[in-house]
Parts: sequence; structure tokens; C-alpha cells
Amino acid sequence: MGRMTYIDAARQTLAEEMRRDPTVWAVGEDLGRGGVFTQYKGLVEEFGPDRISDAPISEAAILGAAVGAAMMGTRPVVEMRFSDFALCAVDELVNQAAKARYMFGGQSRVPMVVREPIGMWRSSAAQHSQSLEAWYAHIPGLVVVTPATPADLRVLLAGAIRCDDPVVFMEHKDLWALEGEVPDGPVDGDPIVELGRARVAREGRDITIVSWSAAVHGAMAAAETLGTEGISAEVIDLRTIWPWDREAVLASVRRTGRLLVVHEAVAAGGFGAEIAATVAETLHGDLRAPVRRLGAPRIPISYAPPLEDRVRVTPEAIVAAARSMVGQPEAADG
Repeated sequence: MGRMTYIDAARQTLAEEMRRDPTVWAVGEDLGRGGVFTQYKGLVEEFGPDRISDAPISEAAILGAAVGAAMMGTRPVVEMRFSDFALCAVDELVNQAAKARYMFGGQSRVPMVVREPIGMWRSSAAQHSQSLEAWYAHIPGLVVVTPATPADLRVLLAGAIRCDDPVVFMEHKDLWALEGEVPDGPVDGDPIVELGRARVAREGRDITIVSWSAAVHGAMAAAETLGTEGISAEVIDLRTIWPWDREAVLASVRRTGRLLVVHEAVAAGGFGAEIAATVAETLHGDLRAPVRRLGAPRIPISYAPPLEDRVRVTPEAIVAAARSMVGQPEAADG
């Protein structure tokens, strides 16, 4: 094991997959100079401009060309810079890439990764700060990935590149500098199997907290605080939004009897509602408290830091919600 940042894990994994498979290539704006977050730094020197391809400022043209290239046998990695900008190409992704395999009866596939940096990044304002994972989870034919750690980014990006379906790969901008333990060497085995497999980030017995992407770290901080109060919280990092690990979540809630879903995205229509509904419908007789969700209010994200902070789901808010659900913790021998 070695330590690596989130952004270095992304860069190294893409390079390894390009070395492994000559049909893998990347396209987007400013890739030749390393990308807006330096996630492509140094790759054009190794692979050349044909495989690290700079594109004009037209998201629709970038993604439309990549869809065609994927259908013709290559594996494009499409850089959208910000998830907000990808909305300019939503027709190519939702009406073309997501539906091609079905509409052609399996005769054509679109093995493509669309990288969409998501989430709040200090003072990026309303057009550069959104978390839109629920939009894509709603679309049949798309895989949606939201890694929270460098290790998960590494294995999930490899799995996404090797997947034969279009993958919306959502990296949180506020995690680029995050360091973590990452296994040495190339990704072994079949990382595609990790798409749809959750991770138990912390074991617990009193309440299950389900989260993904950057919100996992807030959930972990809250679980530490709750532990000092005698409340044992289990934290599940979903890792992929679609497919999502339904069985892992249900198994956890069967043990704890309580579910709190936490995400940075707007709560109204957020993917947390799908998890909450599934658990409520499946385990309604086993729950010890009503299912709860924590998400952002339905307002644009401000440029001003004090207003931006008002829409954040903080560890303190998670602690308060979990505390109200659990009440007084049971005695250790109870």
C-alpha cells in the first residue's frame, strides 16, 4: 500500500488503462495542458495528441463524437470539466448513448466514460457546484459512479473504462487533494464487479448512515462524535449510485433498525429518496424509527461563503439527526 491523492489516483489509473488497452483514449477541453484540475497532467507527452485529444469548447460536439467513436469500437474517456457543463450535451448522453444498446437489440454498445466533476468547491457559485447524480440514476442504460476515496476512485475508474455500458463518473472537486491508502501496482482482477458494490466504511449497531462521494467523510466525522456519546453508527459508502447495493443497505438496516441517508445534493428528488423508499417498503416491520434523509435545500448554491455554508450538510447536522433517531443509547449489556 502507498499513499496517493484522489487526483493522482485518477491520473495514474487512466494512464494504466491506456497502456493496457490501445482503444482507450481521452477527449475534452484543455487536456493537452493537463486539464482544468491537472488530472491529465503529463499524459499527452506519453500518449500523444491523438489519444489525449483537445477539443473545441462544445460539449455537445465532444460527447456526440465520443458516442460515435464508442459505437465504432473504441473506449473514449470524455472530460466534461464540470458536471454543470455536461448539461449542454445531455441529449447525446441520455437520448443516444444510454439507449443505443437497447434500441439496436444488443448489436451496438457504447463503452464510454463521461467524467463529470461534481459538488461544492469554495465560492464556485450556482453554475459550478451542483451534484446531479440523481438525474442520471433516473435514466435506464447509464451506470453512475461516485467515489469517495483515492482507493475507490482507482478501482472504480478502471471498472468504468472496462465496462461495455456508458458510465457517468462523478468525481467530487473538493476531494482532489484528499490523500489515502491505495494498493500498489495496476488494478488486478475484474474491477467491473465493483460497480454496484458498497463499502462498509465503519461498523455499528445503533443506526445505519448511508452516503456517497464527499458526504461520506462528513458521515464518518459524525460517527466519531456519536461514538463518544455511546451511539454506534454504521457508515455505508454506496460508491455507485446505479447500480446501488440494495442488499448491503438492507442487511445493515436489519441489524440497526434505523436508517439515515445523507447526501450533498438537493434533498427534493435526490437519490436518497430511492434508498429511503426501498428500505421503508422492504423493512417497515423491522424499523425502530422512521427513515430520515439529509440533503441540501432546494435553492441555488451561492458564491458568498456564509451563504454557501448554509446549504452544506455538516457533521453537526448528521449528529443531531442521528441523535434524535436513536434517543438515549441502550446500555452495553441491554
